[in-house]
Amino acid sequence: MNLATFNVNSVRARLPNVLDWLKSAQPDAVCLQEIKCESDAFPRAEFEALGYHCTVHGQKTYNGVAILSRTPARVVSTSLLNDDEQARYLEVELEGLRLINIYAPNGNPVESEKFPYKLRWLEALIARARALLREEVPFVITGDYNIIPEPQDCHDPKAWEGDALYRPESRAKWRTLCNLGLYDAFRVLHPQASHAFTFWDYQAGAWPRDAGIRIDHALLSPQVADRLLSCTIDKAPRGAEKASDHTPLIIELTAQ
Repeated sequence: MNLATFNVNSVRARLPNVLDWLKSAQPDAVCLQEIKCESDAFPRAEFEALGYHCTVHGQKTYNGVAILSRTPARVVSTSLLNDDEQARYLEVELEGLRLINIYAPNGNPVESEKFPYKLRWLEALIARARALLREEVPFVITGDYNIIPEPQDCHDPKAWEGDALYRPESRAKWRTLCNLGLYDAFRVLHPQASHAFTFWDYQAGAWPRDAGIRIDHALLSPQVADRLLSCTIDKAPRGAEKASDHTPLIIELTAQ
């Protein structure tokens, strides 16, 4: 089973790129973030033509998450916070697996209300992961975490000091998730890899300079970690014309 995550930075604006990538990569399921459209404006027909079922939690102009899957998915939840008006979370049941697609808050500027919201949102994610572990539900939490976990996940840690993505409070939430017993799929298989980035800003020639950061992740529950075969970053889509500023992360799991 191949699962992927891809922050597409507007699914309609990047539709040709996303379709080309799907035809090439052929994932069994892919979690999309930042689709930037309401559910009824999502380009279902184009994805259905490639054999995908579409499960969408959209929002006009901002945010929005969707899951494309070869087999139908059953929606479990679309929110972590009762008062959350932002479409950032989609939890589904898919082939005996709980697949959770997240677009975590950015949190900048730190001095604004956006940073406390980010931390509150991540705390709710931790609580949800803790509950699923208690229930012994096999799960994957994948998507854009907007967290740079360690210095090796950043081209220039000094340049990111003070940014919400690299603040100690954000990284502490990441460590809490991992310390629950979850596994960072990429680091399990590539513990020493450097320049293993998933995001390159559009500014200052970040892509040609490979001045990136790793903020798109897949955390696996123990049952799913036992099934992990591979985890790769597919950099090719970032080099395409009119590319998203993110690129896909792909994990391969053995059959149950």
